[in-house]
Amino acid sequence: MRKASKGFAALLPLLCLLLSMAAHGTDTTAKGDWLLLPERVWTADGDAAHSGWAVLVHDGAIAAVGPAASIQAPAGTQRVELPGATLTPGLIDLHSHLFLHPYNETLWNDQVLTEPQDYRTLEAAAHAKATLMAGFTALRDLGTEGAGFADVSIQRAINEGLIPGPRMFVATRAIVATASYGPGPRGFRPDLDLPQGAQPVSGVDAAIAAVREQAARGADWIKLYADYRVGAGGETAPTLNPAELKAIVDTAHQIGRPVAAHAASDAGVRMAVEAGVDTIEHGYGASEATFRLLKQRGVAYEPTLTAVDATSEYFQHYVPGKSEPTERMREAERAFRTALKVGVTIGNGSDVGVFAHGTNWREPAAMVRDGMTPAQALHAATDVAAKILRQSQHFGRIAPGMAADLAAFSGDPSTQIDALKKPVFVMKAGVPYRTPDMTP
Repeated sequence: MRKASKGFAALLPLLCLLLSMAAHGTDTTAKGDWLLLPERVWTADGDAAHSGWAVLVHDGAIAAVGPAASIQAPAGTQRVELPGATLTPGLIDLHSHLFLHPYNETLWNDQVLTEPQDYRTLEAAAHAKATLMAGFTALRDLGTEGAGFADVSIQRAINEGLIPGPRMFVATRAIVATASYGPGPRGFRPDLDLPQGAQPVSGVDAAIAAVREQAARGADWIKLYADYRVGAGGETAPTLNPAELKAIVDTAHQIGRPVAAHAASDAGVRMAVEAGVDTIEHGYGASEATFRLLKQRGVAYEPTLTAVDATSEYFQHYVPGKSEPTERMREAERAFRTALKVGVTIGNGSDVGVFAHGTNWREPAAMVRDGMTPAQALHAATDVAAKILRQSQHFGRIAPGMAADLAAFSGDPSTQIDALKKPVFVMKAGVPYRTPDMTP
C-alpha cells in the first residue's frame, strides 16, 4: 500500500500541471505568439545581460529579440510580464540519471535491486517534470542504471506530449567491462544472478554488439565506463582495454553516435581520450598533462562537482557552509581548476539523481564556487552545452530562428549565479510550462 501511495504521489504533480495548464488555457500541442517582457535578457552571445530587451516567440521559435520598443508584436500576441527577472536560454544538464534518486533516501544497490522497473519509470517521469520546472529544457541522460531501455520510453512520452519534461538525449544501458560494475560482484553471494546497472562486455566482438544493440534500441549517445573501483583494495583503475575502447568508439561513430566516457582516474581518462571519446565525465584524478590532451583532441569535460558534494554530505558528514571540504571534494576542485586553466571545453553536467532532481542549479553554482565566473557557468549550461550535444543550431542561445526554449529567473544569474534557484518562467518549444501566475 505504501508503494502504491508513493507511485500515485509521483504521478500527482504531473496531473496537477496538466490541470493547471488547462485552467490557464495552455495547449501543449499548439503554438502561438508570445511577447516576453523581462527586466533583462541574457542571450548567451556575450557575457552581459541586456536591460529593457524583450523576446517575441512565434510558432515555437524565437522570432525577434532586442529592445522592447523595437519589437512589433502581431495582434493577439500574449504578453508575459517578468518584472525583476532575467530571461535566459533554457538550461541544459549534460549528465543526469532520471532513474535514480538521492542515495540518502535509498542506496544505489537497493534502488537497482528492490525498486521494480515500472515503478522507477514512474519516478523518472516525475523527475523529468521537476527538471523542466527548474528551467532545464534539455537533458543528456547517461544511463538507466538497471532500468533497461526505459529512458527511450520517457523520451518518447515527452516528445509526444504525454508527460512534461525536457528534451531528452539518452544513452540507455551504458557499457561496462564484465564484473566491474554493480550490483556486485563484491559483497554478494557468488551464485546469485543479479540485475546489472549497465551492460557488461568482454572482448571486441561483445563491445561492438553492445553498441549496435543500444543504438538500435534508441540510444542517442553511447556511454562507456573506462575505469571503476576494480583495484585490489577498491581503487579506481581502467577496466575496458584499449582494443575494447577503440571498438566501442569506432562503432558508435560509424553509426553517428557520439561517446561519453565515465573516467575518474588519470589512466582511465587518458585511455578514453586516446580511444577517441567525445566527452569525459568526472575526471577527478586527471593530471594537467591529461587535460592538455583533452584540449588538443577537442574532448569536452563534465566535472560533476555536485555528485561529490552530495556523497560527501551523505557518507562523510560534510555540512555545506560549515564543514571543510572533504578530500574527494578537493580532488574534484583541483581537476576542475586545472581543466579551466588549460582551456578545456567544460559543459554543465551534474550527475543529478545522486542528488535531488530539480536542484540541477547546484552544478553551475559549484562551478562558480570553484573558479568560474557566473557568466562562464551560464555559458556552460547553455550555448556550450548545446554545442557538445551537436544541437547549437537548434537551441542554447536566444536568437531569431532558434527554438523557443527559455527560462527566466528572479535576479540576474549572469552576475549572481544563485539566482538560478528562483525560476519564474519556463518555456520549451514555444509552450509555457511555468509562468508567474501558474502554480508549478
